[in-house]
Amino acid sequence: MSTSTEQQQAFLADFRSMSSFGATAGSGVDRQAATAADGQTRNWFRGLVEGHGFEVRYDQVGNQFTLVEFVPGAPYIAIGSHLDSQPLGGRFDGAYGVLAGAHAAMRLREAFALEGGIPLYNIVIINWFNEEGCRFKPSMMGSSVFTGKLPAEQVLATTDSQGVTVLEALESIGTIGNFNLEVAAYLEIHIEQGRSLEDDGLSIGLVESTWGANKYEFVVHGEQAHTGATEIADRSDALLGASALVVAAREIANQFTTDEHMVITSCGEFTVFPNSPVVVASRVNLLVDVRSTDPTVLAAADAELHRRVTDIEQWATVRFERGAEHIWAAKEYDAAGLLLAAASAEKLGLPYGTVRTRAGHDSTNMKDIVPTIMLFVPSADGISHNEREFTSDADMLAGVDLLTDLARRLVMGELVHP
Repeated sequence: MSTSTEQQQAFLADFRSMSSFGATAGSGVDRQAATAADGQTRNWFRGLVEGHGFEVRYDQVGNQFTLVEFVPGAPYIAIGSHLDSQPLGGRFDGAYGVLAGAHAAMRLREAFALEGGIPLYNIVIINWFNEEGCRFKPSMMGSSVFTGKLPAEQVLATTDSQGVTVLEALESIGTIGNFNLEVAAYLEIHIEQGRSLEDDGLSIGLVESTWGANKYEFVVHGEQAHTGATEIADRSDALLGASALVVAAREIANQFTTDEHMVITSCGEFTVFPNSPVVVASRVNLLVDVRSTDPTVLAAADAELHRRVTDIEQWATVRFERGAEHIWAAKEYDAAGLLLAAASAEKLGLPYGTVRTRAGHDSTNMKDIVPTIMLFVPSADGISHNEREFTSDADMLAGVDLLTDLARRLVMGELVHP
């Protein structure tokens, strides 16, 4: 099945149109989950796929399902990613994968009509709700509900920083329903968000496993005081304690990284109270995460993090309160799916290699319930969660070609049988 110039240009034109929603001055996008910009993008995507005769439905937590029926009553192969973004995020993260799934389905329907063939499966393209986790926590929220890892009631009651619940936000953009669907396998394509493919001159990454990740919410408690009048010895500065944890996290990454296993730590969000220039902070809310490819190394780094918390409490005269946590273990993707993806890449003549994903994706959840294949295309300079995030047209188109061929193999029953 060959790809026409018209099909390639159609994808690129749709990608440009999609990128106009929530567009920022720096050529990125800002469409956090269930904001107006996210709603506009979802509605645009709905119009696109309905224009091609596909049906769109929503579940109770706002996951958006595009149903592509080849054989009435047949099970579904899912292709998914997300349309929501980080604040001042890139155009490619997540959104590329959703649009690529839609175009793969369009190409397959046309190919089956022209060339024949009787698929064993239908396709559903899923735009997962709140993959990014910046407006509502935790990340990968929609796929966590779909896979039974979070109860829908808890998610719907979750609030953002302004006190708006997920339920209220979804109702405000009109993308909530009661649809439910079981899938037989899952396929996702995404930008790498790293630079290993670019460094190695590869077009495609076949993701063999996830990194393990431990994410924690901490509240650092101190005591409010006057910055000018309160002596240093009398202070209980929550911001000092939080800052010490930021430094400790970086030191732990350096301490536990070896030639065999890398450790990555981050402190990605700070909320300081009362956040006045003349007041010692009484409270700081922050998030800390620790990631590694090796579970033993991750456990050791995690234990050191919590030991350092105890030390910081004594040194800074503050108290740490540990809140919600979000943890996933390093786990391999489906081995047969990896071989099938390699066969497709070889057929298309695309240089590929196996990689691990440091970031979390909805496939991280889906691989725990169905055979799952995760694919990467290169990210220029490894930049992501940044307006300068970039993947070339050629790399995007190569990814859509691979996704299409692999989706054809899946709907023809080469990975699982109904």
